[in-house]
Amino acid sequence: MPLHCLGINHTTAPLALRERLSFGPHKLDAALARLGCGAESRWAGIHECVILSTCNRVEIYAITHRNGHDTLLDFLGEVQDVAPDDIARSAYQLKDDQVVTHLLRVAAGLESMVLGEPQILGQVTEAYSTARRHDTTGKILSRLFQTAIQAGKRTRTETAISHNPSSVSSVAVNLIARTIPDIRTANILVIGAGEMAELAVEALRKRGAGRFTIANRTLDKAGELARRWEGRAATLEALPSLLAAADVVLASTGAPHTIITRKLLEAARHKKPHRPLVLMDIAVPRDVDTDVDTLPSVQRFDLDDLNARLEDTLAQRQAEIPAVEQILVEEHQNFDDYLTSLDVVPIITGMRTQADTIRLAELEKTLRRMPDLPPEAQQQLELLTKSIVKKILHTPTTRLREVAGASSAADFTDVARSLFGLD
Repeated sequence: MPLHCLGINHTTAPLALRERLSFGPHKLDAALARLGCGAESRWAGIHECVILSTCNRVEIYAITHRNGHDTLLDFLGEVQDVAPDDIARSAYQLKDDQVVTHLLRVAAGLESMVLGEPQILGQVTEAYSTARRHDTTGKILSRLFQTAIQAGKRTRTETAISHNPSSVSSVAVNLIARTIPDIRTANILVIGAGEMAELAVEALRKRGAGRFTIANRTLDKAGELARRWEGRAATLEALPSLLAAADVVLASTGAPHTIITRKLLEAARHKKPHRPLVLMDIAVPRDVDTDVDTLPSVQRFDLDDLNARLEDTLAQRQAEIPAVEQILVEEHQNFDDYLTSLDVVPIITGMRTQADTIRLAELEKTLRRMPDLPPEAQQQLELLTKSIVKKILHTPTTRLREVAGASSAADFTDVARSLFGLD
Protein backbone atom coordinates (compact mmCIF):
# COMPACT_ATOMS: atom_id res chain seq x y z
CA MET A 1 0.00 0.00 0.00
CA PRO A 2 1.84 3.16 -1.17
CA LEU A 3 0.39 5.41 1.57
CA HIS A 4 2.38 8.55 2.32
CA CYS A 5 2.19 11.58 4.60
CA LEU A 6 4.32 14.71 4.28
CA GLY A 7 3.87 17.27 7.02
CA ILE A 8 5.12 20.04 9.26
CA ASN A 9 3.72 21.12 12.61
CA HIS A 10 4.40 23.36 15.60
CA THR A 11 7.11 21.02 16.88
CA THR A 12 9.09 20.76 13.64
CA ALA A 13 8.72 24.10 11.86
CA PRO A 14 8.81 27.76 12.90
CA LEU A 15 5.72 29.88 12.46
CA ALA A 16 7.29 31.71 9.51
CA LEU A 17 7.42 28.48 7.49
CA ARG A 18 3.98 27.36 8.66
CA GLU A 19 2.62 30.66 7.37
CA ARG A 20 4.15 30.14 3.95
CA LEU A 21 2.72 26.63 3.68
CA SER A 22 -0.71 27.33 5.15
CA PHE A 23 -3.73 26.69 2.90
CA GLY A 24 -6.65 29.08 3.00
CA PRO A 25 -9.93 27.79 1.49
CA HIS A 26 -9.30 29.19 -2.00
CA LYS A 27 -5.70 28.01 -2.14
CA LEU A 28 -6.74 24.56 -0.92
CA ASP A 29 -9.37 24.31 -3.65
CA ALA A 30 -6.82 25.37 -6.26
CA ALA A 31 -4.26 22.83 -5.05
CA LEU A 32 -6.69 19.91 -5.10
CA ALA A 33 -7.99 20.99 -8.51
CA ARG A 34 -4.50 20.41 -9.93
CA LEU A 35 -4.85 16.72 -9.13
CA GLY A 36 -7.83 16.33 -11.45
CA CYS A 37 -6.11 17.38 -14.66
CA GLY A 38 -5.92 13.88 -16.18
CA ALA A 39 -3.25 11.34 -17.00
CA GLU A 40 -1.06 13.93 -18.74
CA SER A 41 -0.80 16.05 -15.59
CA ARG A 42 2.53 16.31 -13.83
CA TRP A 43 0.75 15.13 -10.68
CA ALA A 44 -1.01 12.14 -12.24
CA GLY A 45 1.05 9.90 -9.93
CA ILE A 46 -0.86 11.21 -6.90
CA HIS A 47 -3.85 8.88 -7.03
CA GLU A 48 -5.59 9.97 -3.80
CA CYS A 49 -4.96 13.08 -1.71
CA VAL A 50 -6.25 14.88 1.40
CA ILE A 51 -4.65 18.12 2.64
CA LEU A 52 -5.01 19.00 6.33
CA SER A 53 -4.10 22.63 7.10
CA THR A 54 -4.60 24.16 10.55
CA CYS A 55 -2.94 26.91 12.55
CA ASN A 56 -0.36 24.44 13.81
CA ARG A 57 0.10 21.91 11.00
CA VAL A 58 0.10 21.34 7.26
CA GLU A 59 -0.06 17.69 6.19
CA ILE A 60 -0.61 15.98 2.85
CA TYR A 61 -1.95 12.42 2.94
CA ALA A 62 -1.69 10.61 -0.37
CA ILE A 63 -1.75 7.34 -2.25
CA THR A 64 1.08 7.67 -4.71
CA HIS A 65 3.91 5.81 -6.43
CA ARG A 66 7.22 4.51 -5.08
CA ASN A 67 8.90 7.94 -4.86
CA GLY A 68 5.87 9.40 -3.16
CA HIS A 69 7.63 11.66 -0.68
CA ASP A 70 9.69 13.39 -3.36
CA THR A 71 6.51 13.87 -5.38
CA LEU A 72 4.66 15.37 -2.42
CA LEU A 73 7.59 17.69 -1.64
CA ASP A 74 7.60 18.94 -5.22
CA PHE A 75 3.80 19.30 -5.21
CA LEU A 76 3.70 21.27 -1.95
CA GLY A 77 6.63 23.41 -3.05
CA GLU A 78 4.99 24.25 -6.36
CA VAL A 79 1.51 25.09 -5.08
CA GLN A 80 2.92 27.23 -2.24
CA ASP A 81 5.90 28.67 -4.14
CA VAL A 82 8.38 27.39 -1.54
CA ALA A 83 11.61 25.59 -2.40
CA PRO A 84 11.25 21.84 -1.64
CA ASP A 85 14.61 21.89 0.18
CA ASP A 86 13.26 24.55 2.57
CA ILE A 87 10.28 22.31 3.33
CA ALA A 88 12.32 19.13 3.69
CA ARG A 89 14.46 20.58 6.48
CA SER A 90 11.40 20.87 8.75
CA ALA A 91 9.15 18.13 7.39
CA TYR A 92 8.37 14.65 8.61
CA GLN A 93 7.78 11.90 6.07
CA LEU A 94 5.68 8.90 7.05
CA LYS A 95 4.76 5.79 5.12
CA ASP A 96 2.09 3.08 5.28
CA ASP A 97 1.47 1.96 8.88
CA GLN A 98 3.17 5.09 10.28
CA VAL A 99 0.63 7.23 8.42
CA VAL A 100 -2.31 5.37 9.93
CA THR A 101 -0.92 5.69 13.46
CA HIS A 102 -0.17 9.38 12.99
CA LEU A 103 -3.57 10.40 11.60
CA LEU A 104 -5.39 8.53 14.36
CA ARG A 105 -3.29 10.39 16.97
CA VAL A 106 -3.95 13.71 15.23
CA ALA A 107 -7.73 13.16 15.19
CA ALA A 108 -7.65 12.13 18.86
CA GLY A 109 -5.85 15.36 19.85
CA LEU A 110 -2.67 13.61 20.99
CA GLU A 111 -0.53 15.57 18.51
CA SER A 112 -2.06 18.98 19.24
CA MET A 113 -0.25 21.85 20.92
CA VAL A 114 -2.95 21.70 23.61
CA LEU A 115 -3.56 18.05 24.48
CA GLY A 116 -7.04 16.86 23.59
CA GLU A 117 -8.13 20.17 22.02
CA PRO A 118 -11.53 19.66 20.41
CA GLN A 119 -11.13 21.69 17.21
CA ILE A 120 -8.79 19.27 15.45
CA LEU A 121 -11.46 16.61 14.92
CA GLY A 122 -13.63 19.10 13.04
CA GLN A 123 -10.60 20.18 11.01
CA VAL A 124 -9.82 16.57 10.03
CA THR A 125 -13.46 16.10 9.04
CA GLU A 126 -13.45 19.29 6.98
CA ALA A 127 -10.20 18.29 5.21
CA TYR A 128 -11.76 14.97 4.21
CA SER A 129 -15.00 16.64 3.08
CA THR A 130 -13.06 19.11 0.92
CA ALA A 131 -11.08 16.30 -0.71
CA ARG A 132 -14.30 14.39 -1.41
CA ARG A 133 -15.80 17.49 -3.00
CA HIS A 134 -12.82 17.63 -5.38
CA ASP A 135 -12.97 13.86 -5.96
CA THR A 136 -9.36 13.34 -4.79
CA THR A 137 -10.12 10.50 -2.38
CA GLY A 138 -10.52 6.82 -3.21
CA LYS A 139 -11.36 3.75 -1.20
CA ILE A 140 -8.18 3.73 0.90
CA LEU A 141 -7.96 7.36 2.03
CA SER A 142 -11.74 7.49 2.44
CA ARG A 143 -11.66 4.51 4.77
CA LEU A 144 -8.58 5.86 6.60
CA PHE A 145 -10.17 9.25 7.30
CA GLN A 146 -13.50 7.67 8.25
CA THR A 147 -11.59 5.49 10.71
CA ALA A 148 -9.71 8.51 12.10
CA ILE A 149 -12.92 10.49 12.54
CA GLN A 150 -14.52 7.53 14.29
CA ALA A 151 -11.46 7.22 16.56
CA GLY A 152 -11.61 10.92 17.38
CA LYS A 153 -15.27 10.71 18.30
CA ARG A 154 -14.69 7.66 20.49
CA THR A 155 -11.83 9.27 22.41
CA ARG A 156 -14.02 12.25 23.23
CA THR A 157 -17.00 10.18 24.38
CA GLU A 158 -15.25 7.22 26.03
CA THR A 159 -12.39 9.05 27.80
CA ALA A 160 -11.81 12.36 29.58
CA ILE A 161 -9.12 13.54 27.14
CA SER A 162 -11.28 16.54 26.18
CA HIS A 163 -12.85 17.25 29.57
CA ASN A 164 -12.39 20.91 30.51
CA PRO A 165 -11.02 21.39 27.01
CA SER A 166 -8.38 23.99 26.29
CA SER A 167 -7.76 25.50 22.91
CA VAL A 168 -5.29 27.87 21.33
CA SER A 169 -7.85 30.62 21.94
CA SER A 170 -8.28 29.84 25.63
CA VAL A 171 -4.52 29.58 26.19
CA ALA A 172 -4.15 32.94 24.44
CA VAL A 173 -6.74 34.50 26.74
CA ASN A 174 -4.99 33.06 29.80
CA LEU A 175 -1.77 34.74 28.68
CA ILE A 176 -3.62 38.02 28.10
CA ALA A 177 -5.12 37.84 31.59
CA ARG A 178 -1.66 37.39 33.10
CA THR A 179 -0.24 40.28 31.07
CA ILE A 180 -2.73 43.11 31.63
CA PRO A 181 -3.72 44.61 35.03
CA ASP A 182 -7.50 44.02 34.84
CA ILE A 183 -9.21 42.21 31.97
CA ARG A 184 -12.63 43.30 33.26
CA THR A 185 -12.04 46.98 32.45
CA ALA A 186 -9.83 46.56 29.38
CA ASN A 187 -10.97 47.65 25.93
CA ILE A 188 -10.59 44.48 23.89
CA LEU A 189 -10.61 44.36 20.12
CA VAL A 190 -11.15 40.96 18.44
CA ILE A 191 -10.29 40.94 14.74
CA GLY A 192 -12.03 38.14 12.84
CA ALA A 193 -15.32 36.35 13.43
CA GLY A 194 -14.53 32.69 12.78
CA GLU A 195 -14.38 29.72 15.14
CA MET A 196 -11.10 30.79 16.76
CA ALA A 197 -12.47 34.26 17.40
CA GLU A 198 -15.66 32.88 18.92
CA LEU A 199 -13.71 30.59 21.23
CA ALA A 200 -11.58 33.57 22.26
CA VAL A 201 -14.62 35.75 22.98
CA GLU A 202 -16.18 32.96 25.03
CA ALA A 203 -12.96 32.61 27.05
CA LEU A 204 -12.76 36.39 27.50
CA ARG A 205 -16.31 36.54 28.82
CA LYS A 206 -15.60 33.72 31.27
CA ARG A 207 -12.62 35.75 32.51
CA GLY A 208 -14.94 38.69 33.17
CA ALA A 209 -14.23 40.82 30.10
CA GLY A 210 -17.15 43.11 29.38
CA ARG A 211 -15.84 45.71 26.94
CA PHE A 212 -14.99 44.23 23.58
CA THR A 213 -15.52 44.91 19.90
CA ILE A 214 -15.64 42.39 17.04
CA ALA A 215 -14.13 43.73 13.82
CA ASN A 216 -14.51 41.73 10.64
CA ARG A 217 -14.40 42.18 6.88
CA THR A 218 -18.19 41.84 6.77
CA LEU A 219 -20.35 43.57 9.37
CA ASP A 220 -23.05 40.87 9.32
CA LYS A 221 -20.75 38.17 10.65
CA ALA A 222 -19.19 40.52 13.20
CA GLY A 223 -22.66 41.55 14.33
CA GLU A 224 -23.78 37.96 14.74
CA LEU A 225 -20.87 37.17 17.05
CA ALA A 226 -21.15 40.47 18.90
CA ARG A 227 -24.86 39.97 19.60
CA ARG A 228 -24.25 36.47 20.89
CA TRP A 229 -21.73 37.73 23.45
CA GLU A 230 -23.08 41.25 24.07
CA GLY A 231 -20.27 43.12 22.36
CA ARG A 232 -19.98 45.76 19.65
CA ALA A 233 -19.49 45.11 15.93
CA ALA A 234 -17.44 46.97 13.35
CA THR A 235 -15.82 46.50 9.96
CA LEU A 236 -12.10 46.56 9.29
CA GLU A 237 -12.50 50.06 7.84
CA ALA A 238 -12.77 51.30 11.42
CA LEU A 239 -9.49 49.64 12.41
CA PRO A 240 -7.46 52.88 12.95
CA SER A 241 -9.90 54.27 15.53
CA LEU A 242 -10.43 50.87 17.13
CA LEU A 243 -6.69 50.36 17.56
CA ALA A 244 -6.37 53.81 19.11
CA ALA A 245 -8.84 52.87 21.85
CA ALA A 246 -7.74 49.27 22.43
CA ASP A 247 -5.87 47.89 25.43
CA VAL A 248 -5.84 44.35 23.98
CA VAL A 249 -6.07 43.16 20.38
CA LEU A 250 -6.72 39.50 19.60
CA ALA A 251 -6.32 38.79 15.87
CA SER A 252 -7.54 35.59 14.21
CA THR A 253 -8.54 36.25 10.60
CA GLY A 254 -7.99 34.01 7.61
CA ALA A 255 -6.41 36.82 5.59
CA PRO A 256 -3.42 35.85 3.44
CA HIS A 257 -1.53 38.99 4.51
CA THR A 258 -0.95 41.11 7.61
CA ILE A 259 -3.85 43.24 8.84
CA ILE A 260 -1.95 45.34 11.36
CA THR A 261 1.23 46.92 10.03
CA ARG A 262 3.71 49.03 11.94
CA LYS A 263 2.64 52.09 9.94
CA LEU A 264 -1.05 51.55 10.71
CA LEU A 265 -0.46 50.98 14.42
CA GLU A 266 1.91 53.92 14.78
CA ALA A 267 -0.59 56.23 13.12
CA ALA A 268 -3.45 54.94 15.29
CA ARG A 269 -1.43 55.52 18.48
CA HIS A 270 0.17 58.82 17.60
CA LYS A 271 -1.83 60.71 20.26
CA LYS A 272 -0.96 58.21 23.00
CA PRO A 273 2.15 56.36 21.79
CA HIS A 274 3.02 55.12 25.29
CA ARG A 275 -0.37 53.64 26.11
CA PRO A 276 0.21 49.92 26.93
CA LEU A 277 -1.11 47.57 24.25
CA VAL A 278 -1.12 43.77 24.10
CA LEU A 279 -1.34 42.21 20.64
CA MET A 280 -2.29 38.51 20.61
CA ASP A 281 -1.93 37.09 17.10
CA ILE A 282 -3.30 33.55 16.75
CA ALA A 283 -3.72 33.63 12.97
CA VAL A 284 -1.78 31.67 10.35
CA PRO A 285 -0.55 33.50 8.34
CA ARG A 286 0.01 36.11 11.03
CA ASP A 287 -2.28 39.14 11.14
CA VAL A 288 0.24 41.39 12.92
CA ASP A 289 3.49 42.53 11.34
CA THR A 290 6.48 41.64 13.53
CA ASP A 291 7.86 45.16 12.97
CA VAL A 292 5.40 46.49 15.57
CA ASP A 293 7.73 45.06 18.22
CA THR A 294 9.85 48.21 17.94
CA LEU A 295 6.98 50.49 18.98
CA PRO A 296 6.97 51.70 22.62
CA SER A 297 4.67 50.01 25.15
CA VAL A 298 3.56 47.32 22.67
CA GLN A 299 3.73 43.61 23.53
CA ARG A 300 3.10 41.15 20.69
CA PHE A 301 2.50 37.43 21.09
CA ASP A 302 1.95 34.80 18.40
CA LEU A 303 1.47 31.03 18.22
CA ASP A 304 5.14 30.30 18.82
CA ASP A 305 4.95 32.28 22.04
CA LEU A 306 1.89 30.30 23.12
CA ASN A 307 3.70 27.06 22.41
CA ALA A 308 6.72 28.18 24.42
CA ARG A 309 4.63 29.47 27.34
CA LEU A 310 2.12 26.64 27.53
CA GLU A 311 2.30 25.30 31.05
CA ASP A 312 1.99 21.67 31.96
CA THR A 313 -1.46 21.95 33.52
CA LEU A 314 -3.01 19.01 31.74
CA ALA A 315 -2.34 16.23 34.24
CA GLN A 316 -5.92 14.95 34.21
CA ARG A 317 -6.00 14.66 30.46
CA GLN A 318 -2.52 13.20 30.32
CA ALA A 319 -3.76 10.43 32.61
CA GLU A 320 -6.29 9.54 29.90
CA ILE A 321 -3.63 8.93 27.25
CA PRO A 322 -3.41 5.12 27.83
CA ALA A 323 -7.19 4.79 27.41
CA VAL A 324 -7.07 6.89 24.25
CA GLU A 325 -4.21 4.85 22.85
CA GLN A 326 -6.15 1.63 23.44
CA ILE A 327 -9.02 3.03 21.34
CA LEU A 328 -6.54 3.95 18.63
CA VAL A 329 -5.14 0.41 18.64
CA GLU A 330 -8.65 -0.97 18.11
CA GLU A 331 -9.41 1.46 15.28
CA HIS A 332 -6.00 0.80 13.71
CA GLN A 333 -6.83 -2.91 13.69
CA ASN A 334 -10.18 -2.19 12.06
CA PHE A 335 -8.39 -0.32 9.28
CA ASP A 336 -5.84 -3.12 8.89
CA ASP A 337 -8.70 -5.62 8.61
CA TYR A 338 -10.22 -3.50 5.87
CA LEU A 339 -6.93 -3.44 3.93
CA THR A 340 -6.64 -7.19 4.25
CA SER A 341 -10.19 -7.59 2.96
CA LEU A 342 -9.14 -5.73 -0.17
CA ASP A 343 -6.85 -8.69 -0.95
CA VAL A 344 -9.73 -11.13 -0.49
CA VAL A 345 -12.27 -9.34 -2.70
CA PRO A 346 -10.39 -9.88 -6.01
CA ILE A 347 -10.01 -13.58 -5.19
CA ILE A 348 -13.73 -13.97 -4.50
CA THR A 349 -14.50 -12.06 -7.70
CA GLY A 350 -12.11 -14.29 -9.63
CA MET A 351 -13.66 -17.45 -8.21
CA ARG A 352 -17.15 -16.31 -9.18
CA THR A 353 -16.07 -15.19 -12.64
CA GLN A 354 -14.32 -18.50 -13.28
CA ALA A 355 -17.28 -20.53 -12.04
CA ASP A 356 -19.78 -18.53 -14.07
CA THR A 357 -17.67 -18.89 -17.21
CA ILE A 358 -17.71 -22.69 -16.76
CA ARG A 359 -21.44 -22.62 -16.01
CA LEU A 360 -22.28 -20.69 -19.16
CA ALA A 361 -20.09 -22.91 -21.36
CA GLU A 362 -21.66 -26.11 -20.00
CA LEU A 363 -25.15 -24.67 -20.21
CA GLU A 364 -24.59 -23.74 -23.84
CA LYS A 365 -23.41 -27.30 -24.64
CA THR A 366 -26.48 -28.76 -22.95
CA LEU A 367 -28.91 -26.46 -24.77
CA ARG A 368 -27.31 -27.32 -28.11
CA ARG A 369 -28.10 -30.99 -27.42
CA MET A 370 -31.71 -30.08 -26.57
CA PRO A 371 -32.82 -27.80 -29.43
CA ASP A 372 -36.51 -28.41 -28.82
CA LEU A 373 -36.42 -27.37 -25.18
CA PRO A 374 -39.14 -24.73 -24.57
CA PRO A 375 -37.98 -21.20 -23.57
CA GLU A 376 -39.57 -21.60 -20.15
CA ALA A 377 -37.56 -24.76 -19.52
CA GLN A 378 -34.38 -23.05 -20.77
CA GLN A 379 -34.97 -20.28 -18.29
CA GLN A 380 -35.50 -22.77 -15.49
CA LEU A 381 -32.26 -24.51 -16.45
CA GLU A 382 -30.44 -21.16 -16.37
CA LEU A 383 -31.74 -20.44 -12.86
CA LEU A 384 -30.85 -23.96 -11.74
CA THR A 385 -27.21 -23.67 -12.85
CA LYS A 386 -26.89 -20.24 -11.20
CA SER A 387 -28.26 -21.62 -7.95
CA ILE A 388 -25.87 -24.60 -7.99
CA VAL A 389 -22.82 -22.36 -8.58
CA LYS A 390 -23.94 -19.96 -5.87
CA LYS A 391 -24.36 -22.73 -3.31
CA ILE A 392 -21.04 -24.37 -4.19
CA LEU A 393 -19.16 -21.07 -3.76
CA HIS A 394 -21.07 -19.90 -0.70
CA THR A 395 -18.95 -21.68 1.91
CA PRO A 396 -15.48 -20.88 0.50
CA THR A 397 -16.34 -17.21 -0.14
CA THR A 398 -17.89 -16.83 3.30
CA ARG A 399 -14.84 -18.43 4.87
CA LEU A 400 -12.50 -16.10 2.99
CA ARG A 401 -14.42 -13.07 4.24
CA GLU A 402 -14.34 -14.38 7.81
CA VAL A 403 -10.56 -14.80 7.83
CA ALA A 404 -9.88 -11.52 6.00
CA GLY A 405 -8.71 -9.79 9.18
CA ALA A 406 -6.99 -12.78 10.78
CA SER A 407 -3.27 -13.49 10.87
CA SER A 408 -3.87 -16.59 8.73
CA ALA A 409 -5.54 -14.57 5.93
CA ALA A 410 -2.47 -14.67 3.68
CA ASP A 411 -2.32 -18.48 3.90
CA PHE A 412 -6.00 -18.80 3.00
CA THR A 413 -5.73 -16.45 0.03
CA ASP A 414 -2.62 -18.26 -1.26
CA VAL A 415 -4.43 -21.60 -1.07
CA ALA A 416 -7.52 -20.18 -2.81
CA ARG A 417 -5.41 -18.74 -5.61
CA SER A 418 -3.64 -22.08 -6.06
CA LEU A 419 -6.78 -24.24 -5.97
CA PHE A 420 -8.70 -22.07 -8.42
CA GLY A 421 -5.70 -21.24 -10.60
CA LEU A 422 -6.08 -17.49 -10.08
CA ASP A 423 -3.28 -14.99 -10.76
